[in-house]
Amino acid sequence: MTQAIRSSRSEVQRPLASTSPPLLLTNVRLPGYLGRKRLWVSPQGIVEAIEAMDQACERLPEPGLQVIDLGDRWLSLGGVDLQINGALGLAFTDLNAANGDRLGEICKYLWQEGIDAFLPTLVTSAPAQIQQALAVIEDYCQRPSEAETAKILGVHLEGPCLAPAKCGAHPPEYLQPLTPETMAEILGDRGHMVKMVTLAPELDPSGEVIRALCDRNIAVSLGHSQATAAEAQRAFDQGATLVTHAFNAMPGLHHREPGLLGAALTQPQPADPASPAKSTVRCGFIADGQHISPTMLALLWRLGGRDRLFLVSDALAPLGLPDGTYPWDRRQITVTEGTARLADGTLSGTTRSLLVGVKNLAEWGICSVEAAIDLAVSAPRQAIGDRSDYPSQRPSLHSSLNSRLNSRLNASQHPSQYPSQYPSQYPAQRQAPQYVGQSLYHLLQWTWDEAAGSLAWKRFAPLPSWVEMGR
Repeated sequence: MTQAIRSSRSEVQRPLASTSPPLLLTNVRLPGYLGRKRLWVSPQGIVEAIEAMDQACERLPEPGLQVIDLGDRWLSLGGVDLQINGALGLAFTDLNAANGDRLGEICKYLWQEGIDAFLPTLVTSAPAQIQQALAVIEDYCQRPSEAETAKILGVHLEGPCLAPAKCGAHPPEYLQPLTPETMAEILGDRGHMVKMVTLAPELDPSGEVIRALCDRNIAVSLGHSQATAAEAQRAFDQGATLVTHAFNAMPGLHHREPGLLGAALTQPQPADPASPAKSTVRCGFIADGQHISPTMLALLWRLGGRDRLFLVSDALAPLGLPDGTYPWDRRQITVTEGTARLADGTLSGTTRSLLVGVKNLAEWGICSVEAAIDLAVSAPRQAIGDRSDYPSQRPSLHSSLNSRLNSRLNASQHPSQYPSQYPSQYPAQRQAPQYVGQSLYHLLQWTWDEAAGSLAWKRFAPLPSWVEMGR
């Protein structure tokens, strides 16, 4: 690449395998946990136990134990981005055999930006191009996993079954009707790689496609839509559980027609959080200050809170590159201060990473530091946490519609990238993240500067004796 990659993070340092001393972290704050904690960490850098600071130690100190007081700093898992269109100059929709190796480069970059896992998002394009990108992503996912790379959880298809009047920056010539035949053509032989589909529910009043996608453990997200509240409610009753970039590419809230977003934000919470019978409807949103003004972000937070919202970046291919003009399908986008627009001024996305949204929410006073972290770390995991393993194994399908939708799809089984971690790492309902068993250097350390009103993060690396130097 001829352009410099913009990265705000230094290279992560890896703990030594066996020569480091055991470690005790004190005065730690963990999102989802009450009060300050102490963390016991093994010589291999693995979190072994969590205790409350106001309780007596349950373990005897080991010889050589090092104690670090974090001074009320936060530790968290890395972020999970469910809507990201590309990075380092490459759009995921443009993946092919010639550039497929760059996917690994992007995964390493996203790890450096604090992202643990993500859904590469493919925007509206020709079915053959979508199939080509899916093939490249599947090939990458079948390779041995590398350290210090963001993991791919599956693919988010944003389109092509979108409302023409709300297609935004999507090329209108590739929009498709929402039918079983269309969806079968789009998914092709690689439907098992798709974990989320954004669609306009009013294009299929019968709801046949929504039900069929849900039966395949594909999360249905409503977006790029003109749906009324009644049409959105019907889609939620049929199994849709998500909303794509709230407020954008949909009608605004109106006192006589609340629309898609109004319906989503007023969905009842499940009576029994442990029951899978009815999932909470959650809305993804962008916190760059351009897609939603800070005032409306504050309103959205008050309406939705932690249990109904999750952060996304909606970052485009120039993520990690300077401002400038870049190709976008057959058109061009101009990036100015991280905001991307088409030549006609249409807002098309951002080049800010997910954790910039966390900083914005905290620094603008929208919500607490803990809540802001939670919206990028725990909430996205919960939003897709009731979706079976990743990539998913295909469920049994019985209806005639499902037979139609699946008649052209690959029926093979595909093992999960997270075979044993999934139940704890991606819980179906909101609960405290699981830190025991995590590698300490995978965690993010957050520091809130009260005087400056600023939030900063880094991958955790405590002491020189704990890390390999000179890498």
